[in-house]
Amino acid sequence: MNNTLIRKANVDDVPSLYAIINEFADKDLMLPRALHELYENIRDFKLAQSEDGEILGCAALHVNWANLAEVKSVAVKEKCQGKGIGKKLIQECILEAKELGISTIFCLTYQPEFFKTLDFLVIDRSELPRKIWSECIRCPKFNHCTEVAMSLKISEDEKDTPIDPLISMAEIPQNE
Repeated sequence: MNNTLIRKANVDDVPSLYAIINEFADKDLMLPRALHELYENIRDFKLAQSEDGEILGCAALHVNWANLAEVKSVAVKEKCQGKGIGKKLIQECILEAKELGISTIFCLTYQPEFFKTLDFLVIDRSELPRKIWSECIRCPKFNHCTEVAMSLKISEDEKDTPIDPLISMAEIPQNE
């Protein structure tokens, strides 16, 4: 596993990503992903690949706003767990977020202990903007979700960000 390659995913990788993610979803360890969703978001995905070309794991970084991105769909084949592959995938997501100028990344996870080893902190879900819930509303677990919200500050460089059009009107500053 020392020679594991981390690379950007491409459309040819989607069937393998689908199989890995949904194997864990079938065990209720993560949320499922539809094929069309993986194709639509393929640019978000990184994957771990063995020397012989086998896809060992994946993770996605999805930009939500000017200063916020989500790490999602993190999965490593069971036979490869505990070998640092998941950590490498998350580190690649963090590096990409820094390159994009993102200051904070977050995740919603059933595996908070893993993310704690990468310095993510548990947060109250209400701290996350409403924008991120657009995907959650379609989830069958929405009304009884047990995912843990976590975040990691990766830059202290807080820049002025555009007003999010999906926040409530009451939260938008009024010109006086």
